[in-house]
Amino acid sequence: MTLTICRIAGFALVAAGVAGSAEPTLLGMHLTPVHNIIHIVSGVLALYFGFMAPAGARGFAVAFGSVYLLLGFAGFAAPNLVAAAIGHEGVVNAGALLPDNVVHIVLGGVFLATGWAAASASRHIISFQ
Repeated sequence: MTLTICRIAGFALVAAGVAGSAEPTLLGMHLTPVHNIIHIVSGVLALYFGFMAPAGARGFAVAFGSVYLLLGFAGFAAPNLVAAAIGHEGVVNAGALLPDNVVHIVLGGVFLATGWAAASASRHIISFQ
């Protein structure tokens, strides 16, 4: 399951980064050039682990999921800090970053859950051998 999530999300993140370059307010998000680059790099990494380095997919999913989940929650707690990190100029509030925060929380949660599930499954397999 982790490989599938890496592959699907990888393509989606690369597509979001490219689409965000053409439409910076796609789906109400703040897709700045820095944000788009982060999406493209994250997507390429997810694709790498999904296709080329499956042994590292679980670790990537847990690390990536943790970072994105924290980023999503930080967008509610410190929206100006997150806005500055993604290259958004000006003052924003948590409501303005709501679409970004929700996507980050959902994506982070999915990656984290699949990474943990893969870890749990591997422990069960090892214990039966």
